[in-house]
Amino acid sequence: MNEIDWINIIFPKKEPALCQKCREKLELIKGYLCDICSRPIKELDPKFVTDHTCLDCIRWEQDPQLKSTLDKNFSIFIYNDFLKEFIARFKFRGDYELAKAFSKEISSQLKYLDHDILVSIPLSEERIKERGFNQSEALAREAGFSAFDLLIRTHSEKQSKKSRDERITQKQVFQLKEPTNIIQGKNILLIDDIYTTGSTLRQAAKILKEAGANQVQSLTVARG
Repeated sequence: MNEIDWINIIFPKKEPALCQKCREKLELIKGYLCDICSRPIKELDPKFVTDHTCLDCIRWEQDPQLKSTLDKNFSIFIYNDFLKEFIARFKFRGDYELAKAFSKEISSQLKYLDHDILVSIPLSEERIKERGFNQSEALAREAGFSAFDLLIRTHSEKQSKKSRDERITQKQVFQLKEPTNIIQGKNILLIDDIYTTGSTLRQAAKILKEAGANQVQSLTVARG
């Protein structure tokens, strides 16, 4: 057996979490986007867009409870059928290794986006026991960053089981883990896997703004 074979045995090469053929199925978000949520709006009817802002975000800004909570969301990929299945494997089937698939893109975004504190969106204790890890924390960690664990999720019902209307109208699901001064006057960046209605991120942003955060933005892998 030659030297190369021994090296491969002792230090086996790890297969990438996403092969090139699969990576080509990912669709980068680009072009004309909503100024708040990064939704591609070039194909939307113009009546659903006002001042570079989609109708969904306009409606959020009309909500007295959640107005001006999330300053801006940045998303990397369109939530197409391929990514939907991939993220399901990552989250609901507990395949932690898949967090590595997006490490390069997330790392690039985190270095570019101005923020003082990176905060992960928490899971309930029940969800943590089911999955074995928090996908938001995993995405940050595999990108080479540490996310602060500042929030507690106060109810355990799966968001994926809720309808759009139920997500939008749900009551506050977060609270601060403990009173902390590190939030005051700081620019916070939330990290999560998917932006769908924006309800979860806005609820988290509301708690952080109430605790004194200057600005709250978010970064997600996908924009649904």
